[in-house]
Amino acid sequence: MAIPSEKLAQSLDVLRQIQESKSSPVIRSSEISRTHQERLVENGFLMKVVGGWYIQSDPAAESGDTTAWYISYWRFISEYVREKLGDEWCLSAEVSLAVQTGNWTVLPQLIIRSRKCNNTSVSLPFGCSIFFLKADCAADIDTESRYGLNVYSIPEALVMSSPILFQRSSITARTALSAIRDSSQVLPYLLDKGRSSRAGRLIGAFRNVQMLSVADEIKTTMNRFGYVIREEDPFTDKYEFVRDLSPYATRIRLMWKSMRDVVLAVKPSVPAGIGIEAYMKDVEDRYKLDAYHSLSIEGYKVSEELIEKVRSGNWKPDENASDKEDKTALAARGYWQAFQEVKKSLLAIFDGKNAGVVVEKDHRIWYQEMFAPSVMAGIIKAGDIVGYRTAQVYIRNSMHTPLNPEAVLDAMPVLFDLLKSEEDAWVRAVLGHFIFTFIHPYMDGNGRMGRFMMNVMLASGGYRWTIIQKEIRDKYMSALERASVQGDISEFASLLAGIVG
Repeated sequence: MAIPSEKLAQSLDVLRQIQESKSSPVIRSSEISRTHQERLVENGFLMKVVGGWYIQSDPAAESGDTTAWYISYWRFISEYVREKLGDEWCLSAEVSLAVQTGNWTVLPQLIIRSRKCNNTSVSLPFGCSIFFLKADCAADIDTESRYGLNVYSIPEALVMSSPILFQRSSITARTALSAIRDSSQVLPYLLDKGRSSRAGRLIGAFRNVQMLSVADEIKTTMNRFGYVIREEDPFTDKYEFVRDLSPYATRIRLMWKSMRDVVLAVKPSVPAGIGIEAYMKDVEDRYKLDAYHSLSIEGYKVSEELIEKVRSGNWKPDENASDKEDKTALAARGYWQAFQEVKKSLLAIFDGKNAGVVVEKDHRIWYQEMFAPSVMAGIIKAGDIVGYRTAQVYIRNSMHTPLNPEAVLDAMPVLFDLLKSEEDAWVRAVLGHFIFTFIHPYMDGNGRMGRFMMNVMLASGGYRWTIIQKEIRDKYMSALERASVQGDISEFASLLAGIVG
């Protein structure tokens, strides 16, 4: 008779076979027997979502950990809804615009439109739900390629979205408007059923983002067909921005623009200057405490003794097997090596070079040094640290989904353009840190890199090297989450303002 561990091993082998046969983390009850389902759920390898549907999970995760669910959220939505409704459904116009312009935030309630729906709600894990709204689908359904979700096209979604979108999700709305290249993309949806009030709202929106020719063409065409148009600007604010071909690049520019004044409102005073030599000595004096807190925030069990061992050169992986295998020691050594490169970047800035130019050039070196010990130990390959990530990455317990690998290549040059052109060091520090971690360009180390970037930018404005201590980790992570998910940078800016020296 098989013992419990043998039975679990059998169930895990079945799960492995399922994993190898598909790329999705979503598992239906028809794919695995009830005995294996119950055993894997009990041991934390599967999480039940709704009746007959499961997702793969981490048995080592603590109770209440949302990571597995947030990672699987959009894939589950696609497979679950398609199973129920076939192909005749779509997301709402507002959510369609969000995902079409790169915002994959997990939603507390997601609306699915279909004539097959019956206005019912289905509860999902961690307070999420789906509302199946009995309503018409998009006239021209797009199926996006990332998860296979049915969505409105951007032109139709702009026409069909409610006025609230332009007020509550202005970055999404402006990003979508900037993707329109010609009035002919939206006019068919306006002329259909004579949507004159929606036309007036869109004309005002296009004027707000300085797309005047598109606005004029829509108005002239609607008038020619006998419609009286009353223009209205649905936005509550107005500012100029550069339109990019990539919606991801446009979104980054809009985020910076919309958040800048909020950051400036809590700008701390710059301390009296102390000279370059004294400043660099102060940075060096803060290294041990900085390394301890920065690594601890990332979950490493770091001691002062380990940091001192690394700094003094007594960490010797070539001679000591335990040093080679200790991932915390590898992280500590990598942090020390990166720190040396960051100090060189500081000196370049103090020599008069543009801070954005320096960071654009040097941040890859910081990253490579941060993970060089792991390459030396054979844990990762050298090729893994010589560029931005080539796979999707997720943030533990975060509703924010970082940009996909292709979007990272569009967004990072824009971030550096903004850093190079921004005159205020405080803005560079706060938004540079936040947007870097929002993009999450690397598979690992993004938080440490973001804090390095923050401190280099602070130094460029005369602020002292600032340590975010592990005791405020929850507040720090919560503030980043709020900025990423809700677009509200105030909490993060205020938190940093309170600790900057």
